[in-house]
Amino acid sequence: MSLDIMVWVILFALLLLGVPVFAALGTATLVALMMSGIPLSIIPLDLYKVSEMFPLIAVPAFILAGSIMERGGMAKQIVDVAAIFVGRMRGGYGIVTIIGCMFFAAMIGSGPGTVAAMGTLMIPSMVREGYSKDYAAGVCCTGGTLGILIPPSNPMIVYGVIANVSISGMFIAGLVPGFLVSFALMITAYIIARKKGFKGSDKVYTPKEALSIIKNSFWALMAPVVILGGIYSGIFTPVEASIIAVVYSLIVGTLINRQISLKGLIDCFRMTNSATGTVLIVVGVSMLFGRFLTMNQVPQRLASWVMSISTDPITVLLMIVVFLFFLGMFMETLATIVIVTPVVLPLLMELGINPIHFGIIFVMTNELALLSPPLGVNLFVAMGISGLSLERVAKASIPYMVALMICTIIVVRFPEIALYLPRIFGFGQ
Repeated sequence: MSLDIMVWVILFALLLLGVPVFAALGTATLVALMMSGIPLSIIPLDLYKVSEMFPLIAVPAFILAGSIMERGGMAKQIVDVAAIFVGRMRGGYGIVTIIGCMFFAAMIGSGPGTVAAMGTLMIPSMVREGYSKDYAAGVCCTGGTLGILIPPSNPMIVYGVIANVSISGMFIAGLVPGFLVSFALMITAYIIARKKGFKGSDKVYTPKEALSIIKNSFWALMAPVVILGGIYSGIFTPVEASIIAVVYSLIVGTLINRQISLKGLIDCFRMTNSATGTVLIVVGVSMLFGRFLTMNQVPQRLASWVMSISTDPITVLLMIVVFLFFLGMFMETLATIVIVTPVVLPLLMELGINPIHFGIIFVMTNELALLSPPLGVNLFVAMGISGLSLERVAKASIPYMVALMICTIIVVRFPEIALYLPRIFGFGQ
């Protein structure tokens, strides 16, 4: 057995046994380095490089900001405003949930975090309004996938660091696909609600009530404008935007909404520490794994093999999408990004595929992974909130997965959907 094959066997065997991703990556890489005679002194050097990756500072900051926003009542305010406009439609509460996910995604950059915030609010509300638990859980766990597509997105930040592409460019590229997927999910929610006979809310808002809700929710609605507007206008970088998001959420949650206590703030920091540690240690060992791949010319050999099958960029992208879909069933989003990106990116560059375009496709494929058993994280979050079995939540999400697949194929076939805005802003290649 060659060294390359042995390393991949060790890696996937450890992952199937339930070993944490960072430990599986680190063990496989350590074995490879020892057997290839490469000095182990490169390990601390590569791990130290992670501390020099300035863009990664944005990850813990956005996680902290999202936690504070959820506890500070901003998620509920966004839902209240959406209910004014679409709550009375057939399936209105499902559409409200997706709109709420859009806004919350534009503030925190996390898929499971978006599900947790919206699911806690909307699943009980939908059940009270006569919707089935299955429908409510399906809408929440699929709407939560927008958390990694609509910028800011933590997976986009990690991809930008590893692929050495502009994170601002990735954020801008995610806007149009994000709205495309959001619209597709809303249409799906409406069709299912119509088929099952779920009606909208009976609540009729007077102009005075509607204006009062909008007025009270003004600062929550302004959060995406401040965060994304500052990035796209060039006022601050994505890293600076993440810090602005933390400060903004603290001000709104403590001084305006007055819903965050000292204990609640400490809980936010604890959750952020736990989530951040997971991200950074995976990125750290991925640097080592990428070093092994480069030294053994794995990307070059993969390119030769794929190009022996087809040199058409669209065909190659569709092959990679299928591969990523199945890989996502067994691997966490960030782990997939850090393992696959160094392998396939040289191939894509050789075929003339824009790395920003591929980054968006990669994230959209990972949206499907968040809904794919046995590892679909969003399914488990929705399962915990709704009390349903994994099978029922997964079944409820299938129609939305079909909509996501169609959107992914559209973006693969028409690259300008992802690249038009980056080129306008000067990030195109």
